Amino acid sequence: MGNMIIACHSCIMSTDNMPTDQQEHRAIIGVCVLAAFADGAQSDNERARIEKIIAGFSGEALDAAEVYQDVLGGRFSMATAAGQLRTQAARSLAYEMAVCVCSADGLMNDSEKKFLSDLHQALQLQTSATQEHQQTAQAIGAAPPIISAPTMTLTDVNREGELDRMIMNAAIMNGALEIMPHTLATMAIIPLQMRLVYKIGHAYGFELDRGHIKDFLATVGIGLTSQVFEGFTQQLIGGFARRLTGGFLGGLVGEATGSAFAFASTYAIGQVARKYYASGRTLSASQLKDVFAAMLSDGRSMQGRYSGDILRQSRQVNVTDLLPLVRQQ
Repeated sequence: MGNMIIACHSCIMSTDNMPTDQQEHRAIIGVCVLAAFADGAQSDNERARIEKIIAGFSGEALDAAEVYQDVLGGRFSMATAAGQLRTQAARSLAYEMAVCVCSADGLMNDSEKKFLSDLHQALQLQTSATQEHQQTAQAIGAAPPIISAPTMTLTDVNREGELDRMIMNAAIMNGALEIMPHTLATMAIIPLQMRLVYKIGHAYGFELDRGHIKDFLATVGIGLTSQVFEGFTQQLIGGFARRLTGGFLGGLVGEATGSAFAFASTYAIGQVARKYYASGRTLSASQLKDVFAAMLSDGRSMQGRYSGDILRQSRQVNVTDLLPLVRQQ
């Protein structure tokens, strides 16, 4: 216990010249990194993806790459986070984000459950204030992408036009979710992307399960944990910060950065799935990655044209709609 206190005190002292809000943002990212590796089962691809995400923020005033290295080097722990997260709002946000990161790839394992229990205790949070969030996040993460009764049957004549519409609607919806100032909104993006892949596969005559869809996303370079992590990092630097300074209830935040990420990734996933299942699943892993990279670039360039649609959609969705949204048949 003494060593933990000393380590925590040392980290606080090393950031005394950092503005309180920036120190807390840094600590929240550290908690997310800890959560990303809590299950002890990250693949090399997932770890590499998280490293790439972090490297992309190294030029920010908030040096996320340094935070990542501190976590891996053992210089940042739960005790460090507890010392640096000085406000209740920051502690609650850090825990909520950790819950979503741990829930991203489905049901939590024992290591993730223990991590969250220990984090809850370290941050001295009230159970009543976090239990509902945790239950909802786990329900969203575990939501199956399978639809029991297909909502439409596509003929060869109208299939391509309908798939274009479906992919764009999904991209707009996920762009809208990403600018909502709530962790559960970002959490809902993955199951909606998985549902999109399922529907596209079904349109070409393939019946897919959750395991296949997860493998498909991993092949194109979308790890479930790392995608949630990236969304949160984007939001924290460009949006969630307002939640810590009293602006959380004031409206939408981080519009350009957050929605561009979610819109483009959803558009790319849809287009890659379309090409893959239209080919009879004959594209190689390297071909899938190449198509995804090209479609992601296209999606980023297109996002501005749909910013008005994204904003309108974001005003129509409430946090209470999220679980029914990902479970809808």
